Amino acid sequence: MEKPVLNAEVREQKGKEIAKKLRTKGLIPAVFYGPHSETLALMVDPKELSNTLRTEAGKNVIIDLNIRKGEESFQKMVMLKEIQIHPLQRRTLHADFYEVSMDEMITLEVPVHLLGKSEGVKVGGILEQVLRTIQIQCFPGDIPRSIDVDVSPLKIGDSIHVKELQLEKGRILSDLNFTVATVVPPAAEEVKPVEEAAAEEGAEAEAKEEAVEEKKKEEEK
Repeated sequence: MEKPVLNAEVREQKGKEIAKKLRTKGLIPAVFYGPHSETLALMVDPKELSNTLRTEAGKNVIIDLNIRKGEESFQKMVMLKEIQIHPLQRRTLHADFYEVSMDEMITLEVPVHLLGKSEGVKVGGILEQVLRTIQIQCFPGDIPRSIDVDVSPLKIGDSIHVKELQLEKGRILSDLNFTVATVVPPAAEEVKPVEEAAAEEGAEAEAKEEAVEEKKKEEEK
């Protein structure tokens, strides 16, 4: 599968004020680093970055980062290691790109997707997803988009643990005893309202009996 290309330019100046000026100009401050390369301060186009992430597998996509430095340009194969988003405006503030090599294993988080409708849910149980990502180690070319888990056999009280998951290539690093998903019983019916209703019914019955007795006394007179 052809890797997406993202353009970046080296920036010599660093610091918070420089980052603010870049954002004012419509650019994102970024950084490139890795075990075999020098760290570089970069700037990228936010729209181009957004399109790259939207059309691929998000943070786990392998990107050909085309870096321009003056009159020269060179490519590095990277993954988006971290991205900072403004909590209110939801715009990108900063991005970290980590260099990868196709013949070296990397460690990353992969989302867990639950498939099917469990037997327990069909009879009123509630499916709870406890773990939403799994930490794995694999080669860049073997990164799965997600780990799919079939929950259809689960009955009320049943659970699926990490040790039951299947990964075709690579290995799972998360604790094997962690619970991924479980089906719990429906919430117990509240007792208090039932007791209150019974008390009300009893009070009404007593009131009726008293009314009948009063009527009998009046008739006897």
